[in-house]
Amino acid sequence: MSGIDFKVLGKDGKARLGRIETAHGGFDTPAFMPVGTAATVKAMRPESVAETGAQIILANTYHLMLRPGAERIERLGGLHEFMNWKGPILTDSGGFQVMSLSELRKMTEKGVTFRSHVDGSKHELTPERSMDIQRMLDANITMAFDECTPFPATPEQADESMQLSMRWAARSKDAFVERNGYGLFGIVQGGVYKDLREQSCDALTSLGFDGYAIGGLAVGEGQQAMFDVLDYTPGFLPQDRPRYLMGVGKPDDLVGAVMRGVDMFDCVLPTRSGRTSQAFTRHGPVNMRNARHGDDPRPLDEHCSCPACRDYSRAYLHHLVRTGEILGAMLLTWHNLHYYQELMAGLRAAIGKGELAVFAADFTTAQAQGDIEQI
Repeated sequence: MSGIDFKVLGKDGKARLGRIETAHGGFDTPAFMPVGTAATVKAMRPESVAETGAQIILANTYHLMLRPGAERIERLGGLHEFMNWKGPILTDSGGFQVMSLSELRKMTEKGVTFRSHVDGSKHELTPERSMDIQRMLDANITMAFDECTPFPATPEQADESMQLSMRWAARSKDAFVERNGYGLFGIVQGGVYKDLREQSCDALTSLGFDGYAIGGLAVGEGQQAMFDVLDYTPGFLPQDRPRYLMGVGKPDDLVGAVMRGVDMFDCVLPTRSGRTSQAFTRHGPVNMRNARHGDDPRPLDEHCSCPACRDYSRAYLHHLVRTGEILGAMLLTWHNLHYYQELMAGLRAAIGKGELAVFAADFTTAQAQGDIEQI
């Protein structure tokens, strides 16, 4: 196997059912990747993450290069061994984090120099350095180094940013060390402008990548603008390669993006929400800090089999979050990741049966109903 292997196993409209194989095993698509920024999915053991149904996770180049250092992780056997995650790992390139450090960075054609948010030390990140770090981490899927175009951006700003990312994509591909079971994804940029997105897709496909990410969305443009971009961008990309929408999103974002042909997702939302008392359910989000849960003996979601729903009442979860107990964050994070994985499994099953439109309509109806009424 050269690179990673992707097979499309079924279609329903633009949506695809697929399977990706890597050197550390495979995963089914559409897939949601829990975010393990610093080699840990916050408030979760790796074994627990796997129990939610997650088959692949994401880790962060920028954070790991600063602490504990890519060289140290390589000496300790790579990221899989270091964090005890046996399955595939995707690492982002550091481009998004560098964008968010606008006060601390200087960007040139060569790359980006920046001050660490941890201790102020100076670092340089280039396409070549990013590829080397991700190789040392032993990432199964490496992301090309890019500049995440901010929103809003004028057509001129988006074009300049996209062109730089395409030059960096070529350098990333040249620097990537090809191995069996390891792949490199290019990242489409271009803001909310169709002509720029098409140019970006053409540039990347002419270079040839194992997969293609759609970047520069979920940065403030709103869901409709994001869906507008997704209505056409996947169509500019090869049919035989996976498509990854970076940093997305809410449950209804995932359903809408799958229907538009996206195969892979990541987002901090389910884990961050778990630490801030919000639970995602089939009837929409629920704030477990609300006083109405204080005397409620029922589970958070009676149809959910996660530990939070199986073993504990709403009243107890409410007590945990109101008292700031760590167990509250752990249980709600587990529940949210379980919910996201159930949603992806439901989407895959619906695509396989040719019933995605029915699934999406039922999903929307249930979400609109809101949380169950107080007893």
